This record gives sequence, structure tokens and C-alpha cells, in this order.
Amino acid sequence: MIIVETIDYRRGAVRIIDQSALPAVERYLDLGDVDALAGAIRTMKIRGAPAIGIAAAYGVLLALERALGGDRYAFDHGEPGRPVPIPEGTDARSLERAALEAIDLLGRTRPTAVNLFWALDRMRRAISGAGEDAAALCEAASAEAFALHDGELELERRIGEHGAALIKDGARILTHCNAGGLATAGYGTALAVIYAARGQGKDVQVFADETRPLLQGARLTAWELRRAGIPVTLLCDGAAASLIASGRIDAVITGADRVAANGDSANKIGTLGLAVSCARSGVPFYIAAPWSSIDMATPDGSMIPIEERDPLEVTRIQGVDIAPQGVSVYNPAFDVTPAELITALVTETGVIRRPDEGSLAEAARRAGCSPSRKPPRNP
Repeated sequence: MIIVETIDYRRGAVRIIDQSALPAVERYLDLGDVDALAGAIRTMKIRGAPAIGIAAAYGVLLALERALGGDRYAFDHGEPGRPVPIPEGTDARSLERAALEAIDLLGRTRPTAVNLFWALDRMRRAISGAGEDAAALCEAASAEAFALHDGELELERRIGEHGAALIKDGARILTHCNAGGLATAGYGTALAVIYAARGQGKDVQVFADETRPLLQGARLTAWELRRAGIPVTLLCDGAAASLIASGRIDAVITGADRVAANGDSANKIGTLGLAVSCARSGVPFYIAAPWSSIDMATPDGSMIPIEERDPLEVTRIQGVDIAPQGVSVYNPAFDVTPAELITALVTETGVIRRPDEGSLAEAARRAGCSPSRKPPRNP
């Protein structure tokens, strides 16, 4: 099940829905080179940890397309098994260099979401294992990128199924930012739980924080839920604590851009405040994320790099100044929720209650999941 056509690779271009234009305009962009894709990631035309990972994998294919230099496109997600047209005399090492340059560029776009580095590491290993055969290198790269995309969609479905077991009929759920199809392969993580619960016939009422400063909750989550036919109530971020304290919320569910080995989790700024409010009011606080977001090589949340973004995101909305020019701005994109505030972590392998270093390591061992590799501290 695909809720939103977030991203795909077709005929030599990465096609994305321009999330910066929503909800006013539903616009799709065809990005034909790595620089354009990297720019789209930086400016959040595409965003969400899993979606960024898929985009990064497809960026490597773009680099290979350009290095092949032909007029015919080499890769297409819609045509699995189609032979890759390799010009005669193509040097495998030149293709590898182009791919590695793309990996380096894409790795510098956004520092917090570990899925980006996980996907790039998968592409690097696929390319390095192809040897001196140019065709084999291209085939290995495309197979890995398309498998990553297809696998992500399936695991999102499983996250939804596992998480739906936590949701009672009639539940009132608060979510923050956007962890739905727009942020992933097309189904979601936190919103996948809601979609699955609804699919089981449960009556679920959703509340969405607006999520300042870029309003992903107002612009994206509300748009996505209404598009899926799910009623949603929008609220200012500052109203969330009082809503939780009032007893009118049964659970809070968010996504995560990175989960450290001890269970500390980085997510969109404002998530920590929700977790604190939940702990104060006895409301379950859940995180839904794939194993690709779990970074067992980062010991705790203090080691997660937190991206700080352009001050204009805070002082201006849609080109209109809302603060005095020259005012100092603090604009972190993420905050870190301590593991002790997390009731459960929902992954594609099941529900991990009270996540900590021991429970995460044991869950990884049981599921046969390899821990995420640690990205550079200053990508």
C-alpha cells in the first residue's frame, strides 16, 4: 500500500514530490543530476529520514548515468531486469570514482538522519564488490538501490502492523512533524501505525502539531491524512502540553531520525517537550522507526549531531518577515528524547518496550539485524 508517491527513479531522473510546495501545490520534480538532488535534500524539497536514504541511493545512480555519457537512460525502477546499456570501452574505475564522488557529496547534505549514511554505505559496498566489470558495477548499483526502496516499503507495512497492536479502538493520538508516506518510501512509520489501525477497523482520532518553524505538521501531515480520508485536528505546538494534560490524548506517536544504542532518540525539534508532557501525565509516548534509523555505533543521544538551519526559517514565513531584522535566532532542526521517556520503540521486527542498550542489542540479535555504521561526526 502506497499512501504518497514520494520518490522513484524513472528514465534517468529521480522523481520526487516537492514537499516545500505542499499543501498549496502538488508538484513533482524530475531531478537529473546529483547536484540538483543534493540541493533538494538540503532545502527539504524531499525530507524524512527513510526518504532521504532512498534519495541518496538514487543519487548514486544519477552519477553513474552521467558517467556513462550516453543518450539513453541506463536505469529504471519500473523495468526490473532490463539490460543496462554500457558504451563499449567503459572503464569500471571511472564509474566507481563518479559514484564515490556522489556518495561524498550526498553525505554532506544533512547530518542527523542516520538513514542517509546507511543507504550510502550500502551503495558503496555494492559498487566495491563489482570488480573490474563496468556492466556488473552498474547492475549491482541499480539492484541495490531498487532493493533498498522496495524493502523500505515492505518494512513500513510491518511497522504499521506491529504498532497497530498498541492502539485501542477509539484512541486519540497526537503526532508531531511528518512521519508518513511523504517522509518514507510512501507508507510511513508513525503514520503507518495509524493507517494500519484504521485498516483493522479501529476508530482513531488524530491530532497533529503544526511543527514550527517549517510547519511539516500543518503543511504535510494534515494534507497526507486528509488525502487518505483520515480526520485530523491541527494545533499549535504550544497547545500540545495542555492538550496532553487535559486527558484528551491517549498516546503520542512520532518518528525518529536517529536512535542511539542506549535508546535516546533524535527527532524533529519539539519532540522532547511532548515526551516530557507524556511522562508527567502518564500518557504512552511511542516512537516508530525502521532499523536503518537505529545507530548502535553511537552510544547515546549526546553523540548525535544536531543540524542547525537557516535563521530565516524562524524569522520569515512564505517570504513575509515575522520578526525584527537582525534578531538572533536559535534554530536546531532536532532534539533528543532520553530513552527513559520512551514507552516503546516500534520497528519492522516488533515492539521494543522501554528501549535501552540491552533491549536494543538483544532485539538486533534476535532479528538478525546488523547495527548501523557510524557516520562521520562532521559530514
